[in-house]
Amino acid sequence: MQKVPVSLWTLVAGIVVTVISIWFGQNHNLLPVQASEQAAVVDRFFNVMFTIAIALFLVVEGTILIFLFKYRRRQGDNTDGVPLEGNVPLEIFWTAIPAMIVIALGIYSVDVYNQIGGFEPGSHFHSAPHVNHVSGTALAATLDDTLTPVATPNIGIGGSPHLENQPADLVVDVQGMQYAWIFNYPNSGITTGELHIPVGADVQLNLSALDVIHSFWVPQFRLKQDAIPGMATELRFVPTKPGTYPVICTELCGGYHGSMRTEVIVHTPEDFDSWLAQSQIAQKQDLNSLVAVNPTDLSTSEFLAPYVHDLGINAATLLQLPKQSK
Repeated sequence: MQKVPVSLWTLVAGIVVTVISIWFGQNHNLLPVQASEQAAVVDRFFNVMFTIAIALFLVVEGTILIFLFKYRRRQGDNTDGVPLEGNVPLEIFWTAIPAMIVIALGIYSVDVYNQIGGFEPGSHFHSAPHVNHVSGTALAATLDDTLTPVATPNIGIGGSPHLENQPADLVVDVQGMQYAWIFNYPNSGITTGELHIPVGADVQLNLSALDVIHSFWVPQFRLKQDAIPGMATELRFVPTKPGTYPVICTELCGGYHGSMRTEVIVHTPEDFDSWLAQSQIAQKQDLNSLVAVNPTDLSTSEFLAPYVHDLGINAATLLQLPKQSK
């Protein structure tokens, strides 16, 4: 029986490894749903890296398994192994191939960073969110119609190349604090604890931090940007899929870092306009426009009102309670 040449075995193994790695690299389902234009660009890069990783894994682990079987010690064989002192061509090969892969991925990553707007942020005017500390244990974020524009050189993720030098459709000032996110819409005077945006709009977030470094991350957008005290950072993206997605702080910011979460709600344009109108009406009705209510500003009866049922008393009894001294 004629022996199969090693070169033919190598060719067959290369074809099998290529087919398996490409299939798994494109059908892994490891990432959450894509919900922004930038997500597709990042996912393509991830798929390339994952394909290469699978191919390397199969080659390395496959070689180990083959050698374990082919060169295992046979029963009764107590001789020493063949003495080997290196193979220069082989060492050059296994050094050159990874080096070329790393260089190629590095060039590709720079292109991806440019496509998602990493080279775009620059100096422009934006208004910082107005947040006040109030007495008591609650933190209240108040609306301020007199936001002062400040020209600040931003860093972060700006507009994609096709949006270069174009203003964003929606600008939101975002401030991180221990342990919450405050979203201010400077053009409409709305402040909220959730981010509401319309699908298909070019959204620009001006990020800042009140106390320590925080990091704004939406997995479905494949974007993450630090919020740094005293430094303006920017995150610009285009949402493509309506839905509700988590906003996670990924920078260890204190003891309750794990609970620093909120949501981004991507509306249809019609639903966003409706939310905008309702929010403006709701906040105009409240002169203080508080995101969080300060308990020290409430009377005893007002503070206990939500607990009337649990206390087993009626509203008339509450009104008879003496007023809380300030």
